[in-house]
Amino acid sequence: MGLKSSVHSNSGGVEFWLTDPSRSILFAKQPSLAFKSEQKDVPAIHVDPAQTYQTIDGFGYTLTGGSAMLLSRMEATARAKLLKELFSTEGKGIGVSYLRVSIGASDLDEQVFSYDDLPAGETDPTVAKFSLAPDQQYLIPILKEILAINPTIKIMGSPWSPPAWMKSNGETKGGSLKMEFYDAYARYFVKYIQGMTKAGIHIDAVTIQNEPLHPGNNPSLLMLPAEQALFIKKSLGPAFKAAKLKTKLIIYDHNADRPDYPITVLNDPDARKFIDGSAFHLYGGSISALSDVHKAYPDKNLYFTEQWIGAPGNLKGDLAWHVRELIIGATRNWSRTVLQWNLAADPKQNPHTPGGCDQCLGALTINGNTVKRNPAYYNVAVASKFVRPGSVRIASDEVKNLPNVAFKTPDGHTVLIVLNDSPSRQTFSIDSAGNQTTATLSGGAVGTYIW
Repeated sequence: MGLKSSVHSNSGGVEFWLTDPSRSILFAKQPSLAFKSEQKDVPAIHVDPAQTYQTIDGFGYTLTGGSAMLLSRMEATARAKLLKELFSTEGKGIGVSYLRVSIGASDLDEQVFSYDDLPAGETDPTVAKFSLAPDQQYLIPILKEILAINPTIKIMGSPWSPPAWMKSNGETKGGSLKMEFYDAYARYFVKYIQGMTKAGIHIDAVTIQNEPLHPGNNPSLLMLPAEQALFIKKSLGPAFKAAKLKTKLIIYDHNADRPDYPITVLNDPDARKFIDGSAFHLYGGSISALSDVHKAYPDKNLYFTEQWIGAPGNLKGDLAWHVRELIIGATRNWSRTVLQWNLAADPKQNPHTPGGCDQCLGALTINGNTVKRNPAYYNVAVASKFVRPGSVRIASDEVKNLPNVAFKTPDGHTVLIVLNDSPSRQTFSIDSAGNQTTATLSGGAVGTYIW
C-alpha cells in the first residue's frame, strides 16, 4: 500500500488527504501536518486507541448487473485502468474493499430475471433447472477482473425476489414466498453460493431479502419478520448447515426506522443460531437505531448495505450528509461495512428494470469509455483507501460541528476521518498518545488523517 514509507511514526507527521467541494479539491493529498506542542483555544479531538469497538469488513458499492454491463462494454484497457483505480490502493487507487451483488436481478438490471425462470403454471421444487447463465455475460467476468486486482475483496449477495413461481402472486413484483417452496428457495441459495464458488467467486455473506418491507419495486418481495425467522430456522439455516457452507446469513437489509424487525427475528432462538447479524439502509429512521440492535444482541454483527444518491447529485450536500450519517454515523453505531448504491449508471441513469429506479446516480457515470466521478465515489474514497479490512474502530471525542471517527489499521496506523459540518472554516487539534497537531477544514470539507 505504500503507507509505511509515506506516513511517519508518531514523532514525525500526519498524512492528510482533503476533500473540499467548495475549493474543488477532490480527495487529494496535502502537505503533511507536523506534531507539535498542544494548541490552546481550539476544539480538540482526542483519539484513544485503548478503547476498541467493532472490526471493519470494508467500504464499497453494490455492483449491480447494470454496472457490470456498462463496465463490460468499455474497451479492455480503459476498463482495466478504471478497475485498478477503484479496487487497488496504489497511486490514485481508492481501495474499494467490499461489494454487494444481487442474487438474480435487482431493479438496476436491464431486465428482470431469476436463476430458475419457468413458463407460467410450472414449478421446479428440486431447483433442477437452476442456472447462473444470466450472470455469465457481465457480472461474473467483471468480478473475476476485480478479484485479480484484490483477491481478498468481500462479496455479499442480496436477492430482490425469488423466482416468480415460488411466490403467492406468481409475479416478479411484490407477493410473498409460499411456504411450500421454503425448502426449494433454500436450495436456490445453496446452488447460488456453490455455483459462484465454482466460478471462482467466494460469497462471504448473503442477506435473506433486500428491503423486505418494500414490495413495490420491480423485482421485490414482502417478507414479514415472522416469515423471515421461519424461513431461516425451517429451511435456509439447515440447508446451509447440510451443505457445510460458511457464508454468513444476514437478516433485514432495510431502513433504520424498523429496528424491531431484526430484533424480532433474533428473538427466535432457533433462527438466531444461524444468523451472523443484521443489515440496514437509511431511507428512513436514525442511524443510531443500529446501536439499539447492538444493545439487544451485542454478539451479532451489523452492516450498512445501501444508500442511493438522486441524480444529478450535489457533491457539497451529498458528501456532508453521507460522510456524517454513514462513514462516521454507521461505523460509530457498530457497522462493519458502509456500502453505497450503486457503482455505475449511464448518463440517463440507465439501465433499470421497467418500474425500477430511474433517478439512481451511480458513483460513476459511464458513457462508453468516458468516466465521470460522482459524489458516492468520494464518499467512499475518504475511508476505503486507508481504513482497510481488519481495521478496528477506536474511541475519539464527539466534538460539536466536527463529527469524526477513528480506526487502528492492521499495519498499526491510526486513521481519523473528520467532517466540518458547519458553514465556516474550523481549526481544531488532534491529540493522540500525547502528540498534538492542528488542522483546519473549510465548511463542508472532509479530512482523512493518517499517522
